[in-house]
Amino acid sequence: MRTLAAPARFETEVKRSRFVAHAERIDDPRDAPGRIAAAADPAATHNCWAWRVGTDYRFNDDGEPAGTAGKPIFIALEGKDVDHVLVVVTRYFGGIKLGAGGLARAYGGAAARALDAARIVAVEPTVECLIEAGFESTGPVYAALEACGARKLDERFRPAGVAIRAEVGEAAWPRLKKLLRDATRGAATVSRSD
Repeated sequence: MRTLAAPARFETEVKRSRFVAHAERIDDPRDAPGRIAAAADPAATHNCWAWRVGTDYRFNDDGEPAGTAGKPIFIALEGKDVDHVLVVVTRYFGGIKLGAGGLARAYGGAAARALDAARIVAVEPTVECLIEAGFESTGPVYAALEACGARKLDERFRPAGVAIRAEVGEAAWPRLKKLLRDATRGAATVSRSD
């Protein structure tokens, strides 16, 4: 997955209207309304936006003619092949109407330039899992976690053994399951918890 390392901003003027694009990473769609409100300027003419988190996405024209603002911003997200990203483009009307094509170019262009200004990083999706094993299997469990580059999030000791909550790269998930099964002869249980 490609996403933003840090927020980015781009500002441009098109026929006396000022467009200010703000792009940032967003990991939970439930955070979108608050983040949009924080980036928007209530004194501006329009605050149009789009976001994408995995297969979830939304966009909004905020009073501009349908399809002239939110969708071009979303198309910029798709064109730059980024995910877990929110872009808000604020317009301060300058007195000259731009027409549908002009609006789409201005909103989409401002969004694309903000994304160009951002540092884009590749992030591997992860899987969170729960591993339960007896004390006799803790050595092989730790070795399997290390071999797969897994990160322990929590570890609890119980009368019968240990319960470990871990995070591993999605690509390494099948290998971790196989290593745990083979190393403990099926005694350890592993389940995906995300």
